[in-house]
Amino acid sequence: MHDSDSANAIAAFVGSGFFLFIVIFCLAIVAFAVWLQWRIMERTGMSGALSLLILVPFGALVVQLMLAFGRWPIEDRLMAAEAGHPYIPNPYGGPPAAM
Repeated sequence: MHDSDSANAIAAFVGSGFFLFIVIFCLAIVAFAVWLQWRIMERTGMSGALSLLILVPFGALVVQLMLAFGRWPIEDRLMAAEAGHPYIPNPYGGPPAAM
């Protein structure tokens, strides 16, 4: 009887350690995904904070739709550079303000 109690205690200890490992591993994967999305959003010229939407259910879909169909601020900078005038952000959206 005493041996089975100690075996159960050891099994519970190992099981809780494994559970803790899985939780930490999953949190690390989520943090890495948010960091990757943050970098992608910043490279497009959008706010990196939009990457936090992937923590919300269907938020990743919203972010992907924004990237696929939205206007990237970097496109406005490119248009301004090709037109030969400095980039002045338009606070109301749309193309950059003309000088």
